[in-house]
Amino acid sequence: MRGLRSTILLVLVLAGLGAYIYFVTWKLPEGGATDAKKLEKVFAGYEADKVEEIKVMSAAGDATTLKKEGGVWQVTQPITAAASESEVSGITSALGQMEIGRVIDENPTNLNDYGLSNPRIQIDFKAAGDQDYKKLLVGDKSPTGSDIFARRNDDKQVFLIPSFQETSLNRTTFDLREKSVLKFDREKIDGIDVTSGGKTLTVAKEGGDWKITRPVQTKADFGSVEGLVGRLQSVQMKSIVADNPPAADLKKYGLDKPEATVNLSAGSTRAALLIGGKAADNTIYVRDASRPAVFTVENALLDDLKKGADDYRRKDVFEFRPFNANRIEMTRNDQTVVLERVKGQGDNAPDTWRRVTPSAKDVERDKSDSLLSKLSNIRAASFVDSIAKTGLDKPALTVSVKFDDGKKEEKVTFGQSGSDVYVSRPGEPGAAKIDAADFNDAIKSLDELSK
Repeated sequence: MRGLRSTILLVLVLAGLGAYIYFVTWKLPEGGATDAKKLEKVFAGYEADKVEEIKVMSAAGDATTLKKEGGVWQVTQPITAAASESEVSGITSALGQMEIGRVIDENPTNLNDYGLSNPRIQIDFKAAGDQDYKKLLVGDKSPTGSDIFARRNDDKQVFLIPSFQETSLNRTTFDLREKSVLKFDREKIDGIDVTSGGKTLTVAKEGGDWKITRPVQTKADFGSVEGLVGRLQSVQMKSIVADNPPAADLKKYGLDKPEATVNLSAGSTRAALLIGGKAADNTIYVRDASRPAVFTVENALLDDLKKGADDYRRKDVFEFRPFNANRIEMTRNDQTVVLERVKGQGDNAPDTWRRVTPSAKDVERDKSDSLLSKLSNIRAASFVDSIAKTGLDKPALTVSVKFDDGKKEEKVTFGQSGSDVYVSRPGEPGAAKIDAADFNDAIKSLDELSK
C-alpha cells in the first residue's frame, strides 16, 4: 500500500512538471530564453498621449467605453460620467510598457488551452488617426502564476505578459469613473459652513487667513482649516447606491434629514454635501446637492465633520517666532523687563539681545533664545467662554511683542487660578487654558534675564 502511494505521488509530481514544461517552454524559440534587453513591445510605436478612445471589458463582465474630449477623459458607455484620469493613465501606460515575455504558440489549434477563446479581459483602443481598433486579449494565468497568456489584434500568436499588469487592465466601470464626491478648486475656496448635531461652524477666508465667524468670532488655525478643505476634496465614493433615486427614497438613506451638511463657497460659486445614515461595511450615505445620485463613503468623514469650533481655533498663543521678534516687554509683579534685538555688525554677524529695562545690560544669547522659544511654543490646550475665575483680572504676566521689523505687534495676558493658567488676547472671546508647566518654564527663563 505504501509503495502504491509513493507511485501515485510520483505520477502527480511528473504530471505537474510536464504541465510546466508544456506551457512555459513548449515551442521555445531556438537559443533559449529571450534576453530581457531584447524583449519585443506588444504594441510597437505606441504613444500613450495619442490614444483617444478605449474600450475595456473586465473579468467581472463590465464593458466600458472611454473617450478623450478636449484633452479630458470621459466615460461614455454604459453611463456618461467624468473618468478617473489616474485609472485611465494606468491602462494607457501599461499598454505602452507591455512587452512579450515569451511566445508560447505561433499558431494555436485550441485557444481554450490558454483561456483566449473567450478572453477574461479585453482592451480595444484607438489613437488619433487610427481607422481600426488595436486589441489586447488577456486569458488565463500560466501554470506558474507569474505570467498571463495574451494575444494582440487579430494575430494568432499566443504570448506571455507579466501577471502584475492585470491590476492596471482589469478595471470595472466603477473603477474607471471619477470617484471624487465633490469637485472644486481648493485654492478658490473662501468659506465653509458645517452643520452637525444641531451645531454650526462657519469659517471664512480674509486675505490669506482663515477666521471662525460662527459660533464665535476668532482667528482659525490655518493648517486645521486647510486640512478640512483637503479632506472634503479627497472624499471618494465607495459605491454608487442609486443614480437617480425618487425623492421618497431619500428617507431610507437618511438624506431627507441629513446627519450633517457641508456648504463650500468660492466667490459666487457654491457646493454642498449632504451626509445621511449608516450603510454597510463602515460606510455612510452621501449626496452632492448638485446631482441626484446617492453614494457611500467611509464613515470616518462624519466623525471629522462633528469637530467643534475649538478644534479649528488657532492654538498658538503667540504669532511671533524667535527669528522675527524685535522687541519684547514683560510685566510681572509690577516689574517690567524690556529686551530689544541688536543687529549684528559686519558680514554674517549674528544679532544679539540687550536688556533696556530695568537696567541696560547685554543678554547672553542662550538665555534670550530660551525665553523666546518657550514663549513662542506655548499652545492652547482648551478654551473657555468667559474670563471669570481665570485670574486674568489680576494678570500674573503680560507680554507685548513687536516683530517683523516692528510692523506687527501683539499682546498676551496670563492669569492664574489655583494650579491652572489661562491666556487672553485683545479682540478674542473668552480665554485659552494652557499647560501650567509651559508657563512656569517661561517664568524661570524670565527670572534668569531679570538678574
